[in-house]
Amino acid sequence: MRPRERAIIEGVEALGDAELLAILIGSGAQGEDALSLARDMLRTFEGDLHSLGRSSILRLRTFRGIGDARAARICAAMEIGRRRMNQPVKLGLRIARAADIVSRFRPRLVDRSEEEFWALALSRANTVIAELLVSKGGQSGTVVDPKVVFSKALAVRASALVLIHNHPSGNPRPSESDKRLTRELSKVGGSLDMPILDHVIIAGMSHFSFADNQLL
Repeated sequence: MRPRERAIIEGVEALGDAELLAILIGSGAQGEDALSLARDMLRTFEGDLHSLGRSSILRLRTFRGIGDARAARICAAMEIGRRRMNQPVKLGLRIARAADIVSRFRPRLVDRSEEEFWALALSRANTVIAELLVSKGGQSGTVVDPKVVFSKALAVRASALVLIHNHPSGNPRPSESDKRLTRELSKVGGSLDMPILDHVIIAGMSHFSFADNQLL
């Protein structure tokens, strides 16, 4: 039974990754069906859907049988998946633990190939006031200026902050520079009566919380 027929009869949840990808491909190249082509593509990405999701249209076009239309269809499906996870900014929600932060920021950071540094501005009741993008950088890091962090926070009258950034490498462990920056920002925040409640590193489907690991 072909993937499309299985999806109709059994539901898409019954299909494997290659079968789902085959439906997006539609038809294969000459002498190769869509399912075989999908399996070849997934082997190239070592079965990692996150790597597939980060691929550009130009990258997908390098596969035999994948032209502009099919590459665009695959990229569009991956983007829809990201947007489905990424809910609109919800103000007024209370942040109680690292999991609240991860669920809020992972969808937008999970496939980023460059580092982004964010600050979540909170009220005294730990409800969300604003999400502040502080900086963007390359794969190996981004420059964070404490003056920028706290000027943005003061502008929205934040009472506390949570710091968030991603590691495109997939390793959630903080670097020494991450630790130094956290200590520096915590010191400045303390002097402004604007404590840093946590610093969460998101790396793919893993994360690291400074608060949970008693590093604040």
